[in-house]
This record gives sequence, C-alpha cells and structure tokens, in this order.
Amino acid sequence: GETRFPVYDLVSTWYHEGVPGHHLQLAQWAHVADQLSRYQTTVGMVSANAEGWALYAERLMDELGFLANAEQRLGYLDAQMMRATRVVIDIGMHLQLRIPDDSPFRPGEQWTPELAQEFFGMHSGRPADFVESELVRYLGMPGQAIGYKLGERAWLTGREAARKAHGDEFDPKQWHMAALSQGSLGLDDLVSELSAL
Repeated sequence: GETRFPVYDLVSTWYHEGVPGHHLQLAQWAHVADQLSRYQTTVGMVSANAEGWALYAERLMDELGFLANAEQRLGYLDAQMMRATRVVIDIGMHLQLRIPDDSPFRPGEQWTPELAQEFFGMHSGRPADFVESELVRYLGMPGQAIGYKLGERAWLTGREAARKAHGDEFDPKQWHMAALSQGSLGLDDLVSELSAL
C-alpha cells in the first residue's frame, strides 16, 4: 500500500548489499576460490566477518565522500543509530538485563520485547512495522546484531594496523583487494591477516 519510496535510507544499504559490500565480497571469494579452502569460500561463512565487511563498506563509502548530500549522510547515520540500538536491545533481551537505574528510558525495568519496541521506535527513523519485524529477527537470532558490529571493528582494526605498519606506503586499493581475497575467517584470524597485508 505504500506509494512513496524515499531513498535517503537506501543509499548506505546499496553500499552494504552491493558494491563495495556483499556483492563485491562474495564475487571476490568466488574469483579466488581455487586459492582458498572450501571453508573460507562457502561452508565456513562467518557471519561477523561477512556482515562486518558490509558495515565497513558503508563506512568506507562515507569516508570516501560517496554520500553526496546531507540526506544520504543522514540516512547512513540513521542506519548506524539503528545498529547501535539493536545491540543494546539484543544484549538486554537475551541476557534478561535490567535497564540501568540512571537511564532516561525506563530505569530499573527488565528488557522485554515491548520495551525493546518502544526503545527502538524512539531511536530510529524506521516505521513501526519495520521495527516489529526487526525485533522478531533479533529474538530468533541472538547475537547477530552484536556480530555485525564486532566484525566491523575487526575490519577497522586490521586496516589501522596495516596502515601503521606501512606508513606512507599504505595503498588502500591494494589492501582492500588483498583483504577481500582472504575469504571468510574468524575474527581473531581476520584481524591478524588484515594487519599483515
């Protein structure tokens, strides 16, 4: 029943799902599959690695100036806020934690799906039906939201270590292609490999 489709919140999603996100990532894994184990290219898909790359790709496109106007940048920042919010919700609901007493939101109450929906709605520009579907997703896949952000952190840590190691000789384009050619690795191995590139 929708008749309007604003793109402000889609641009960073395109970078996440397309290029340089998952489309480029999975295509590169297929391209170098003969140099990697089956684990690294298919059966061993480490979600935190793959989704971490896609979040990193969104950030990279912002760093490179491809979020060309304020509307696109706000969409990207809204997506970042959504992901931070869902980490709080995922941890709170699955560990059945109480909201801290000094919180401006429902201090002292225990996280429930209803409180999570209210909190998410307050901290996201997303419509209510989207928020509800996201909560169902989090309840069915504990830790997924956290894995995205830990994976992004691993990619950023590896890049920074490589940049420090190479100094002025660091070539971002060469590093990114070598990084994408690693296939799917666990996060500790990923940081180690990325740092050594």
